[in-house]
Amino acid sequence: MTTLTTPQAACPACGAPVSFRWAQAVQATCDFCKSVLVRHDLNLELIGRQADFPATPSPIQLGMQARWGAHTIDVIGRLTYEWARGRWNEWYCRVSDGGDAWLADAQLEYTITRAVPVATALPDPSTLEPGRKVTVGDRTFIVNGVTIAQYVGTEGELPFSTAGYGLCAFADLTSPDGRFATLDGSSTPPMLFVGDPVRWQDLRATGARVFEGW
Repeated sequence: MTTLTTPQAACPACGAPVSFRWAQAVQATCDFCKSVLVRHDLNLELIGRQADFPATPSPIQLGMQARWGAHTIDVIGRLTYEWARGRWNEWYCRVSDGGDAWLADAQLEYTITRAVPVATALPDPSTLEPGRKVTVGDRTFIVNGVTIAQYVGTEGELPFSTAGYGLCAFADLTSPDGRFATLDGSSTPPMLFVGDPVRWQDLRATGARVFEGW
């Protein structure tokens, strides 16, 4: 355990500087030794060290800034999951309105969603089947598919700890008005995220990763 007296502290494992640039960030990953660190008030706790995982082929990277409607979003964290057909990234973003959002990135398809609080219990996504209707409050969604995925790793800052993450179930949903939603079973109870697909060109990204030949 290391005392965190400023937004930056030394990694308890290797001594490298670790910054929490956002007040709501709970977990950060050391860029040097890949130690996963969780903040408890003024204390910085080492909860594990993750193995290196392959670099993402995505143009999105930490520090990228983009436009989302009337808002600006800053990419500050990443979760990566693996399933039968490959991997995808969930990029954690700070939004200029003071909130946060998730920019999902799978095979050059992108969606931005935000957590939606619900007053009723949500179903376990692993129990759902394609075509089933799911009613949440005054919204009705249709289940498009259910994915069982393995948590691979993380980088940057997140608003929660990934300690204990493993196999997770996700259900992709759509509403009659075309909204996209995900029922996220990585936490207990599950959480609902609602948003829209976005086109890469509409993000008007700055600070994106550039690949040779683009």
